[in-house]
Amino acid sequence: MDARLNLFGNPDAAKILRYLTSAGKVLSDSTLPAATQELVKIRASQINGCGFCTDMHTKDAAHAGETSVRLNLIATWREAKVFTDAERAALELTEQGTRIADAAGGVTDEAWANAAKHYDEDQLVVLVSLIALINAYNRVNVIVQQPAGDYRPGQFD
Repeated sequence: MDARLNLFGNPDAAKILRYLTSAGKVLSDSTLPAATQELVKIRASQINGCGFCTDMHTKDAAHAGETSVRLNLIATWREAKVFTDAERAALELTEQGTRIADAAGGVTDEAWANAAKHYDEDQLVVLVSLIALINAYNRVNVIVQQPAGDYRPGQFD
């Protein structure tokens, strides 16, 4: 299986992806816990059906020490006892922020208030930006049918 476009060989795509990557670096260097960031990226990628990002972020999370139990339960986080209340709030915000078209009101006040209980303003800025950024990456990869399975942790560092 080949991608519809070579995002890694096209000069314009390389420029665009470089800007997205720069934004991602700001987010990864923030005070939002790294484990939470990976959970958010994985959950949005699962919802969007982005195999490339799901592959990348599950491998990166595992490489950083995330357990297979937690990785395997992300899609069913509501029934899983392995996530903190803060992580659960981030996952709820991720789901609602990713599924905006499915709900006329977007993100509920309850989901926002729950996230705000666990994260300060700077972390909320990062969380919202991270949800938007991973959704952008997901859409690019899904549209071009970027194949999944070959990613190696640190490949794009």
